[in-house]
Amino acid sequence: MTPLISFTALEKSFDGGRIKAVDNVTLDVAEGEFLAIVGGSGSGKTTLLRLANRLIDADRGRVTVAGEDVTSVDPISLRRRIGYVFQSGGLFPHMSVAGNIGITPRLLGTPADAIAARVDELLDLMRLDRAQHRDRFPHELSGGQRQRVGVARALAARPRIVLMDEPFGALDPLTRDALGDDYRALHDKLGLTTVMITHDMTEAILLADRVAVMRSGKLLAEGTPADLSGSTDAYVGELMRTPRRQAERLAALLGTGAA
Repeated sequence: MTPLISFTALEKSFDGGRIKAVDNVTLDVAEGEFLAIVGGSGSGKTTLLRLANRLIDADRGRVTVAGEDVTSVDPISLRRRIGYVFQSGGLFPHMSVAGNIGITPRLLGTPADAIAARVDELLDLMRLDRAQHRDRFPHELSGGQRQRVGVARALAARPRIVLMDEPFGALDPLTRDALGDDYRALHDKLGLTTVMITHDMTEAILLADRVAVMRSGKLLAEGTPADLSGSTDAYVGELMRTPRRQAERLAALLGTGAA
């Protein structure tokens, strides 16, 4: 089966070639899959995401979406059929919630009444009360509400693919946990293909079907959490030990508190 997204022998450098952000990365994403790409700052994970919808172009290698080489597709047209969720929500401050959610359908020429209906549908999906939120502006929302609007905007044009760059990283733990669970449920319900960037291995394990680990531009390992548990790479092993240590410490502390 042809993967929905395919990265083949990708390379991307910056600063005149001195910084190799993506170094010979090959990775496939199946239709309907939720893939998390994990790595620290400078690992190349965000660069890889930006190559998928041609926010930047590769120096070498190939990216295909639905079997099409992205360099043969108009970049604006490509981006309008791929949802993108930014870390801070990335909402337009001068637009209302309804305006933000409806921006891509409007650019695609969708009739106003259909856009209004889609906005209401997405507010319901994202658990935001229509009457309370559709006419508000981003500065009037909490961080969690802004991020829910950001997800709604990414879904507005009914994309098959959603790219998420540290989507829950700036949220408080309770909001982050709830929004992560809600998005995973939406991913399954709508049959989406999601690629999420995160530095948090625990989040990746809890939300994704498969995890890819990057460091210094290289893809070190990819597979299910069970697959990664057997990795011989020292960095991957350390990442996998972190959630276990956290779980053990929490169990000990909560057990002591209960006693």
